[in-house]
Amino acid sequence: MSVLQSGTAPATGAPTSVRRGAGTVLVAGGNGFVGSAVVEELLIRGAAEGAPAIRVLSRRPPRLSHRHRVSHVPADLAQPGALRGLCAGVVTVVHTATYVGRDAALCETVNHHGTLALLEEAHRAGVEHFVYVSTASVYGAGPHRGADEYTLTPNPASPASSSRLKAEQAVLDSGGTVLRPHLVHGVGDVWFIPTIVRLLTLVAAWPSGATSHSSMIAVRDLARCVASLVTAPKATDRARVYHAAHPRPVSMEQVLLTLHRRLGLPLPRRDMSVPEHRARLARAATQLSDHQYTLLTQDHWYDSDALWARTGEAPGLGFEARFAEATHWYTAHLARRD
Repeated sequence: MSVLQSGTAPATGAPTSVRRGAGTVLVAGGNGFVGSAVVEELLIRGAAEGAPAIRVLSRRPPRLSHRHRVSHVPADLAQPGALRGLCAGVVTVVHTATYVGRDAALCETVNHHGTLALLEEAHRAGVEHFVYVSTASVYGAGPHRGADEYTLTPNPASPASSSRLKAEQAVLDSGGTVLRPHLVHGVGDVWFIPTIVRLLTLVAAWPSGATSHSSMIAVRDLARCVASLVTAPKATDRARVYHAAHPRPVSMEQVLLTLHRRLGLPLPRRDMSVPEHRARLARAATQLSDHQYTLLTQDHWYDSDALWARTGEAPGLGFEARFAEATHWYTAHLARRD
């Protein structure tokens, strides 16, 4: 019987573990930044543990080193009719597909209604577990300092975050699990680090008063957490939100220093006030919203202890060490963009 029917946590006395299914895991968005890392992690674990089949839902075939072990369903969440039957034989759905642009209608179509359609298919097929990778941006403007999953009331500040919050609620109402990472870095990152590099190229300064700390997680470590939830599900995961971040928040000072050491970027001047810096960037980088600016210049860090305790995974080496592992990718990506 599908856990996606009641939308509530199990009654007292219910077992704490759910059957470790040998069926298929569907990764929606499995060709994207987070989704491809999840697929690779599932493949790595499967080699040692006896893998479930992996089915990737994406518009393009996945770019994977073990592509022959992964089936591909070409479909788009913006076209719900194309999803019919894709969850047949699926035990777990991992939903990483998202649209993060400014088109409010497309945000609603992909993030909200696309998730509803995927949930409907999961329910129809009797899927046992649904994991949605969302974003801590649903909390909106900060500063946020050390809040756990029950402290803050979401207050999204963009169409993308608003539509993802609606998607979250649908997943939780169906008994699924929601992960909220904040800033994710590593191979495939085209937003976080590349945005900072672009801003520093346009305005070679960082505001003197912006000594912010942020929750960050390497995409590899996020994928490990997702894989743990998939391969060893528990009833306590139902209708549950987890913050997904390394336990140690990272200062922007450390980020800027790491970019200097690893990518050769000059250290920015620190002789500009926040208002002056924002005004300069508003002229030079017109696509950067005020909300995006505050995400990089104000504290946004969250208590993520619950996820690490639940999965039993080690949090990993932290920002600088993980960035070093992905330096080659960032170097190549930034060179192509230039």
